[in-house]
Amino acid sequence: MNAPDLSRATWRKSSRSAGNGGACVEIAHVAPSMAAVRDSKNPTGPALVLPAAAWDAFREATKGGTFDLA
Repeated sequence: MNAPDLSRATWRKSSRSAGNGGACVEIAHVAPSMAAVRDSKNPTGPALVLPAAAWDAFREATKGGTFDLA
């Protein structure tokens, strides 16, 4: 699989990420069925590219508390 071109991607982060010292992830939809995730503190660093369905499942699990430690 070829890596998608992320140079023109539109990155966004959650509005809930304010006030946490910059520890955020950013997401960009890079193709109809692909999503890219990166560390907002390192915008020129690597990005994780995955199927959009996998990102959606992760996001929903996070919102549902699946990964809560307490």
